[in-house]
Amino acid sequence: MEVRIYNSKRRRTDNGYVDPANDSSSDELAAVSDHEMDRRRASWSAQKAHKSKRTYERSPRMSDSGSSDELAVDADTYWRESKRRHSRSRSGSRSRSRGRSSSHDGRAGESGLPEEKSEQQSEEYDERQGDSGAGDRNIQPVARTPSPLPPPPPPKPERLNYKVRSILKGHLRGVSAAKFSPDGSMVASGGADAAVKVWDTLSGKLIHTFEGHLAGISTLSWSPDGEIIASGSDDKTIRLWNVLTGKAHPIPFVGHHNYVYAIAFSPKGNMLVSGSYDEAVFLWDVRSATVMRSLPAHSDPVGGIDVVHDGTLIASCASDGLIRIWDTATGQCLRTIVHEDNPPVMSVKFSPNGKFVLAWTLDNCVRLWNYVEGRCIKTYQGHVNLKYGLCGGFGIYGAPGGKPEAFAVSGSEDGAILCWDVVSKKVLQRIDAHADVVLGVDTCCIGDKRLMVSCGLDRTVRIWEEYPEGAEAENEVAAPEAKMNGVEEETIDSSMPASVAEPDKDAQSNGDGMIE
Repeated sequence: MEVRIYNSKRRRTDNGYVDPANDSSSDELAAVSDHEMDRRRASWSAQKAHKSKRTYERSPRMSDSGSSDELAVDADTYWRESKRRHSRSRSGSRSRSRGRSSSHDGRAGESGLPEEKSEQQSEEYDERQGDSGAGDRNIQPVARTPSPLPPPPPPKPERLNYKVRSILKGHLRGVSAAKFSPDGSMVASGGADAAVKVWDTLSGKLIHTFEGHLAGISTLSWSPDGEIIASGSDDKTIRLWNVLTGKAHPIPFVGHHNYVYAIAFSPKGNMLVSGSYDEAVFLWDVRSATVMRSLPAHSDPVGGIDVVHDGTLIASCASDGLIRIWDTATGQCLRTIVHEDNPPVMSVKFSPNGKFVLAWTLDNCVRLWNYVEGRCIKTYQGHVNLKYGLCGGFGIYGAPGGKPEAFAVSGSEDGAILCWDVVSKKVLQRIDAHADVVLGVDTCCIGDKRLMVSCGLDRTVRIWEEYPEGAEAENEVAAPEAKMNGVEEETIDSSMPASVAEPDKDAQSNGDGMIE
């Protein structure tokens, strides 16, 4: 085969360019022999084969067909190459933008973000992933041991187990009030002997004896800081006693026209609220001992007073059968509560959360009221209360580590103390506490100890401690039977005259919670 190639360009000679038409060689064909053409084909084929070999060596994994085509690489190789290129691209752009190269140790850089790995590390990571089967979609789930559930809370005790811890003797007549200090470290008691006594709660030791009233004491209240005790007396006055100095406030609170039967400090301690048998409720300024406001509260003697935990509300009750809720700031009566049987209400107590009031009535009942709705929601029975103004309150109980539950507690005219579960109304414990009427009960907690104090007409103050079920009380403390205030105890006549169920507002109290 003969191939002719025409050269369209002019040839250059020593004399310059020559026109191909006048050139003597222009008619000659540039013929190439078949041998030369075969040689060129062989050279081109060899170059192509060499390129295919290099591609094969760079990509050893081929498709199932065995083709050497560059596109016939499997998905794993493609994924690796793509990731490597992407890694290099991101590393390059980040280096250009920040002006520094990424570290290769895989730790966080100055920006707080993880640094990119080098290409070599990426390849080593890819190989490890491939060896570990990271590319396999059928990954077997790893069995995990479930974390243990928290233990269930201990069950609520079916009953309480209060036992006497201390018997405090020192009053010469019946004890009408006994209250724990705010921190529970002391107990204040007052009675018909016109004396206020302060005791150490745990040791039972007598700390102070305050005297100054001219008649029996019916009610006590601690200031929120635990430094002052207020006492209300049948001499129509209120006195303050400083526990730290052991001295009385020089100015008595004078203003009521009949004996003072109930008092309570406000949570801030700057105001004192009192209720009297003159049917009035007074709000006193503690610093100046003057009346800030007088509330025409009831049409019968006021038997009980309490202030809610935030100081915004006052509750009062009276022999007229009414419970009234007052706005502290304005003196406005917000709610009047009355039971359909209208029994005389002798004492009232706000619940710790301030949503309810507990009321003692002279019909053997203690009632829990929702004062917002004016509805009685619980009635607790089992005690005797037909003559005396009994007092009580709330306490907590429950297994250690469990949810604390609330109980209501009250004294009884048969010498017992009764504790009810607030919700179920079940009697959790009945304690044969005193030899005569139990006039006052209070509760507190000191660390893990749950304590209760009671007082009554038997002239004693008793401190009770809750023990685990079946445990016996230890270290019972009793005050000595020697002379008390210079008088032999055996010579004291503790007999009390009888009283009527509904006292007359002009009658006088003997300080024992009774009306003569």
